[in-house]
Amino acid sequence: MTSGAPDWSARVTEVLPERRGHFVFESGHHGEIWLDLERLFVHPDRIRPLAEALAERLQHVGAEVVCGPLIEGAFVALMVAARLDLPFSYSEPTQGETEEGLFPISYPIPAGLHAELRGRRVAVVNDVINAGSAVRGTLRSLEACGADPVAIGSLATHGDAARELAATHQVALETLAAFPGRIWSPADCPLCARGVPYGTSRPAQ
Repeated sequence: MTSGAPDWSARVTEVLPERRGHFVFESGHHGEIWLDLERLFVHPDRIRPLAEALAERLQHVGAEVVCGPLIEGAFVALMVAARLDLPFSYSEPTQGETEEGLFPISYPIPAGLHAELRGRRVAVVNDVINAGSAVRGTLRSLEACGADPVAIGSLATHGDAARELAATHQVALETLAAFPGRIWSPADCPLCARGVPYGTSRPAQ
């Protein structure tokens, strides 16, 4: 890091206090780190500099539209879009026919936005990527409506899911902070094997 350059990883840590325990995420995976992301935008002025820094990192991808998954990811995406002076779109979580298995939540894009996205280069921007449920669903929906995803952007990533998603979809990955993290399928969860009770069953990205 050059002298005087912001320590974005430290700044992200300040706005993303974590809890540890045994948690079940939106994707169906289990993990030991929980972020209270619903509190992320209680003070928008704390997030704006982070979103603007992320926007700067995404300039090189040549995006024509920024798309973010509701809820908090879309808020970050909207700030990024404003900084880049690009159109904004969003995807919204929808429960599938069954709650069993991994990735039961899909992220369709409202039909009214399809024409704005078809054939255009799109950067998918989220708040934090852990298992990647929201970004994964948004990428699938963008491809289904004829858009051309070119990048994934996130304030932070936990573990390897973001990198693997970017490689699978052959898009760029930009993040301000990358933290170690592990997730497990329910059958492979060592916390379950040890009988550690769930700290929460609320969804997380």
